[in-house]
Formats: sequence, structure tokens, C-alpha cells
Amino acid sequence: MSASNDRYETAVARYFEAWNAGGQDALAKAVAAAWAADGSYTDPLADVRGHEQIAALIAAAQEQFPGFAFRRLGAVDGHHDVVRFSWELVSEADGSAPVAGFDVITLDGEDRIRSVYGFLDRVPA
Repeated sequence: MSASNDRYETAVARYFEAWNAGGQDALAKAVAAAWAADGSYTDPLADVRGHEQIAALIAAAQEQFPGFAFRRLGAVDGHHDVVRFSWELVSEADGSAPVAGFDVITLDGEDRIRSVYGFLDRVPA
């Protein structure tokens, strides 16, 4: 893996740390570590900007799916300041994954997330 690919792997790892953070303080710290101050998150169900709104969105998803964790699927693919990867939301109890998707993120000069564009490939009925 080249040094340039390391920045993409690291950014995606921080992204999942935020989505899986437990507790309000840990979540706030993880979001601040992953996103630029004016960073954004957009998917079919949400369009938010800034650390507070992003943390609130993640907390709401965690409440909707208690006992679930976000996991990366497959490789991280990046070039310039753009990264793409797939993920699924996995039940820690039985391993089922009712939600899966594909995200494209852009990074700033400090390798923090400027924007996330999420696509949902599988959602519960």
C-alpha cells in the first residue's frame, strides 16, 4: 500500500470510529477528528453540515439501530482528495446486515472529511 493510500485508509477508519462511537463525548471527539469544521454529510435521508449536526445524525442512527455497528466492506479506493468504499450495518447479536451502502468522501488538506455523499444499496422494508 502506498503512502498516498494510507491517508484514505486513515480517513475511512476515522469515519467508522465516529459512526461506531459510544456515548456523547466520544461521538463528539470522533466527529471532530474525522470531519473538517464545516464538513458535510449527505445521503438520501439526510443533508447536514458541521460537527454538531453530523454528531446528531449519527446519534439518531445509533438509536434507530441499537446493538448494530458499521463495518467496511471490501477495499478503500482513492485518488486526489476523493475516496470511495462500501459498508454495511451489522447486528452484533446475529451478524445480520439489514442496511448496506456505498459512500464517496472528499478530504481537505489535513485529510479531514470535507464532504460525504452516501448511497443506500440495501434498506429494511
